[in-house]
Amino acid sequence: MIIGLVNQKGGVGKTTLSVNVSGVLASQGGRVLLIDADPQGSALDWAAARKESPSFQVVGLPRPTIHREVAELARNYDHVIIDGPPRVTDLARSVIMAADIVVIPVQPSPYDVWAAAEIVKLIDEARVYKEDLKAVFAVNRRIVNTAIGRDVRAALDSYGIPALKSTVAQRVILAESAAQGLTVLETDPASVAAEEVTELTQELMNQ
Repeated sequence: MIIGLVNQKGGVGKTTLSVNVSGVLASQGGRVLLIDADPQGSALDWAAARKESPSFQVVGLPRPTIHREVAELARNYDHVIIDGPPRVTDLARSVIMAADIVVIPVQPSPYDVWAAAEIVKLIDEARVYKEDLKAVFAVNRRIVNTAIGRDVRAALDSYGIPALKSTVAQRVILAESAAQGLTVLETDPASVAAEEVTELTQELMNQ
């Protein structure tokens, strides 16, 4: 399966989800390739911060030709995760066209809900050529015990794209793990964050 994570708004935790979903799939025995298609190279920076190689392969490919190259790149892998750019560009279009399922990470804020419109438009355009393309919202960086965290799914309903039931909350362990080039499963597999990421990954696989 090829999973593309895209959103035109920066700071939604796209790379955090990308590396942690990759880590969960690798921990379950999958052969995983993480493609960093963000010109900022955050996933590559994450890999460089590690003391040893991760359990999945990380490569940089910030080119608007990913949809033409991904089949060859994916040949030896069970799962490919593409960490897309934070803007609506030809590169974002290419990530969407390369994916079997597009994940749109959103923070539970009105700004994120409004900003999702451009990505939804790109997905609709891509479906003209790729009718079976799936897409889901993933609520990320949710603030625990707040009404806006609970209400964001209702706000996203107008787009006609489902939101995953699983959400990932804003937790210190996610930032601490990233700074060391680790996934939360590596830092503390018994943590709530690890449980949330695992549940979200499983729900994504069930799509």
